[in-house]
Amino acid sequence: MKFAKTVVKGRVLILIISIALLIPSIIGMAKTRINYDMLDYLPSDIDTVIGQNELKEEFQKGAFSFIVVKNMDVSDVASLREKIEKVDHVDTALWYSSILDIDVPMEILPDSIYDAFNTEDATMIAVFFDSATSEDVTIQAIKDIRSICNEQCFVSGMSALVTDLKDLCEKEEPIYVGLAVVLATIAMILLLDGWIIPLVFLTSIGIAILINMGSNIFFGEISYITKALSAVLQLAVTMDYSIFLWNSYNEKRTHVDDNNEAMVLAIKDTLGSVVGSSTTTIAGFIALCFMSFTLGKDLGIVMAKGVILGVISCVTILPSLILLLDKPLQNTRHKSLIPKADKLAEGLTKKYPVFIILFILLAIPAFYGYSKTNEEVYYDMGQCLPEDIEYVIANTELRNEFDIASTHMVLVSADTPTDDVRSMIAEIEEVPGIKYAVGLESVVGPLIPEEILPESITGMLKGDKWELILVNSEYKVASEDVNNQINSINSIIKKYDSKGMLIGEAPCMKDMIEITDHDFTVVNAVSIAAIFIIILLVTRSISLPIILISVIELAIFINLGLPHYLGQSLPFIAPICISTIQLGATVDYAILLTNRYKKERVSGCTKHEAVKIALSTSFPSVIVSGMGLFAATFGVAVYSDIDIICSMCMLMARGAIISMLLVLFILPALIMLFDKVIIKTTYGMKIKEN
Repeated sequence: MKFAKTVVKGRVLILIISIALLIPSIIGMAKTRINYDMLDYLPSDIDTVIGQNELKEEFQKGAFSFIVVKNMDVSDVASLREKIEKVDHVDTALWYSSILDIDVPMEILPDSIYDAFNTEDATMIAVFFDSATSEDVTIQAIKDIRSICNEQCFVSGMSALVTDLKDLCEKEEPIYVGLAVVLATIAMILLLDGWIIPLVFLTSIGIAILINMGSNIFFGEISYITKALSAVLQLAVTMDYSIFLWNSYNEKRTHVDDNNEAMVLAIKDTLGSVVGSSTTTIAGFIALCFMSFTLGKDLGIVMAKGVILGVISCVTILPSLILLLDKPLQNTRHKSLIPKADKLAEGLTKKYPVFIILFILLAIPAFYGYSKTNEEVYYDMGQCLPEDIEYVIANTELRNEFDIASTHMVLVSADTPTDDVRSMIAEIEEVPGIKYAVGLESVVGPLIPEEILPESITGMLKGDKWELILVNSEYKVASEDVNNQINSINSIIKKYDSKGMLIGEAPCMKDMIEITDHDFTVVNAVSIAAIFIIILLVTRSISLPIILISVIELAIFINLGLPHYLGQSLPFIAPICISTIQLGATVDYAILLTNRYKKERVSGCTKHEAVKIALSTSFPSVIVSGMGLFAATFGVAVYSDIDIICSMCMLMARGAIISMLLVLFILPALIMLFDKVIIKTTYGMKIKEN
């Protein structure tokens, strides 16, 4: 009560402080770096990441790209290579003219090397950068290379993917927020009882979002997925808290003449409800932090922080705004469009066995689809981008002209005997799907002795600790074929050098597949356990957590099972995140209905009466919550050209609706069925049964 009185008394100061905080928040947002490279979130102690660091340290090379050049004269290609090599942070641009003068016929090269870099109408330049894949300077270098090249040139590689992804995100992200705000506003205007109260909600939530995004500067950087989704998600999951306060305030005004006193009582009531409600949501996001793939930690911490700030805003900034604008808010109230649910509640309690049967019938195909969807996810980030974007076009050209779908790099100890390296290369080239393997031993021979090679070439392929071998594959990244190929190559490498390492996009993706498969199990277990404990403490029941989580888990199975039946493939991160986000964000609907059932049952109502009252009174709140989450995410899902953003928002939008429907139709039926069990296993419900 003291806190509530302080907020009401200091409302003007609270608004001044809130507005003042926007200045450092906006500066913090601008200075927080955005990371677009998913591979950066792999654990630092695995071979592929260690190998990438060794490559950078030994050869001063980070990113790598192939540039496909079509229908260009040899002299023009040589000139283009020189221009590319002068671009800042390009370490080496490797082509024929890097080794020999273009007046010397290319036929002097071994056939395997010549064929690797040339077709009838195209040639290929290999570009090494001295900076990492997703560094800002590498992205700028890609843009500079593209400005030098013309329409005959196609720049492939992870850095090109990151560059295109960054440009597309920066173009789309303001529209994401705009769509979420517009659609959420429309939903609230229709479903709430005021014309301008949605704008007050959005102002309060908007301040919390900006403070959350600005405070990310303390992390140094966040992922592009976190940046794209956090504002939309924070709006969606914290909107309920504002609705709780508004409804409570209006209810108190009917009993108390003084608006300030009514707000004090509303804050007191809302604080208890909102803290309890937000705990499950925060637990869902914190569960993501248990992922070894640290993108989960990135998204989880930012969103948990956002929910906490949303709660603080709801009981400080929002009350201050409502009191300041009380007169126009009251004058613009209207009747909500949500119909009364009395008849629905009456019908459901009478025919609840039908919904029990429906629960069982839905569970079997939902779980089957859910298990299949998890097996059918994709890991190739190139699939997230539109087909007409430059990176995708370049990769298509690389595949069509040279039959190259992925590139691996082998690091072998520099003291490995030359004959062993040659034997290793020969064995690697025999692995199914390998186009060729190129090392120093591939170039050096009777026609080209090592002594005539430029220092830039020998230094690029061999250092003090490691020798570098490039391996090109016709298998796509993250495919089963390339993963089997990687296993075979690793076996060959270890046979000749126990310290040798295979690195590159495909080996990193293989590690990501293994890590995230494990993460999915861990995150699910942690989120279910944490939310089970929270519900147990809130309801003081053993049976209710099982019933409530079963309903929401069925909603998750349906949501994540539908892609299998619709023939859709999801990005790998979507099922991991959605399973815990949907559980944490929508189990509140079930808790709300269950608490009302308990209250009515303890007061002496029969189970039919208690469930009927619980459903009819909870119906408006559940509808507003579910539709609010749907509205905030659906527009982004429809608009976005980035499949990982589109998929996650579509799953959240659909999940909100499915959870809402199951809570309204299945949960009451389960409560009816297990009423006796609930009474016997819930503290404080030892009542005389009717």
